[in-house]
Amino acid sequence: MSALEETFKELYGRPAEVIAEAPGRVNLIGEHIDYSEGFVLPFAIADRTFALIATNGDGMVRIASQQRKNRIFTIDAKDVKPGSAGDWEKYVLGVIWTLGITGGVDILVDGHVPSGAGLSSSAALECSVAVGLNSLFNLGKSLEDLARATQKAENDYVGMPCGIMDQSVSLMGREGSALLLDCRDLTTESVPFDVASAGLELLIIDTQAHHALVDGGYAERRASCESVAAKLSIPSMRHLTMEILDARKSDVTDTEYIRARHAVTEIQRVKDAVTALRANDFTTLGRLINESHFSLRDDYTVSCPELDVAVDASLEAGALGSRMVGGGFGGSAIALIKANQIEAVKDAIKKAYGDKGFKAPRFFTSLPSAGASARSL
Repeated sequence: MSALEETFKELYGRPAEVIAEAPGRVNLIGEHIDYSEGFVLPFAIADRTFALIATNGDGMVRIASQQRKNRIFTIDAKDVKPGSAGDWEKYVLGVIWTLGITGGVDILVDGHVPSGAGLSSSAALECSVAVGLNSLFNLGKSLEDLARATQKAENDYVGMPCGIMDQSVSLMGREGSALLLDCRDLTTESVPFDVASAGLELLIIDTQAHHALVDGGYAERRASCESVAAKLSIPSMRHLTMEILDARKSDVTDTEYIRARHAVTEIQRVKDAVTALRANDFTTLGRLINESHFSLRDDYTVSCPELDVAVDASLEAGALGSRMVGGGFGGSAIALIKANQIEAVKDAIKKAYGDKGFKAPRFFTSLPSAGASARSL
């Protein structure tokens, strides 16, 4: 019995029935366009969240965390609905609610995806619980079903109007590949992502400027894109071109124009990045990564000083490309660099942070990893 299984038994007085796991993610390119029916190119990382689950006979939902061993959150299963109590537990409760689980369950989670770092710890938590419940109750849900359910949990239960990218790649990620995801219908295509054979490495830079996307900034930007779509009578930004946007510029506000400009150009950058990867053209990929950051910084205004300093220092130290990843306002950046320059790039970023008086960043790397899974115990 693993240490995690022993902890579950100590907490709840009986063994867990299912153990599930789901990874965080890094988005190579395609930011803030999943809710606009765009294309995105993320990959699952090695860091994962685990969930141990068992049914109980008293109709209560109990949730504990390995990171908070002394607290068990308890709620009657009948009271699990939007607006109920809970803090981080709402991510778990939302999944229980969207999957229609009405009986009592005991859950222990163990999260190893850095929280607030823009690597989608929330989706890893949701998806680990979702695949665990799907297995435990034999729900027969497909990965696409679970992606939509976990997105709904975050949208309607937690109150975060996220798109569907994070949940999709956490569930559908594939080892050795980025995942080209069509956010309109959730079709996927594996795109080999082998930078090592080209003598490169993808450095992940946790700025330690931790973000929280439920404060309204994310929602405001999504609302801008939806407003443009309504004003131009199109379903989403996917159906917009720069030619149409420029011709109809007077029909939208200045802020809506630049938000839409990011969405239109970012969708095209994803398509171009796939072409570059298939041709092993990492110079072009680096340029597209840079352009993505500039657009997120200037048109979508979701960057922050710590992210910009990390990107600028990476580029000055020789990175082929660097950009913020995730929802923004903090979190992480990535840098595509030559493997033999990794320490020099890290030193340059640390020095730049020190010069600005910022908290020291954290660094790590990850190869594309497999998506979520569950098994009976």
